[in-house]
Amino acid sequence: QVQLVESGGGLVQAGGSLRLSCTASGRTFSRYGMGWFRQAPGKEREFVARIRMNGVATYYADSVQGRFTISRDNAKNTVYLQMNSLKPEDTAVYYCAADADGTGAKYDYWGQGTQVIVSS
Repeated sequence: QVQLVESGGGLVQAGGSLRLSCTASGRTFSRYGMGWFRQAPGKEREFVARIRMNGVATYYADSVQGRFTISRDNAKNTVYLQMNSLKPEDTAVYYCAADADGTGAKYDYWGQGTQVIVSS
């Protein structure tokens, strides 16, 4: 069982930056691929970024490529999402998730989410 807790959300002006953190319980964090997703009001949840277990390989949605960076610190059981050049359309609840087989095909554990609001 893995418990995930996100933090770092808030209100920011367009063009600004935020860094989200997601800290996992347990001692097996390094065995999970990790992902970030978001859900805007009235929209379905969408993929944002993911990172493989070893932190070397990363993948991004086209909408955030070049602006967002996912990273992880396995010693701290934490995955980060650095968000730069934020746009109003980035407004959403952001969720982190843990992927047991590391392929990104299915996520087994989810956090409760953190709200990001980007004002124009």
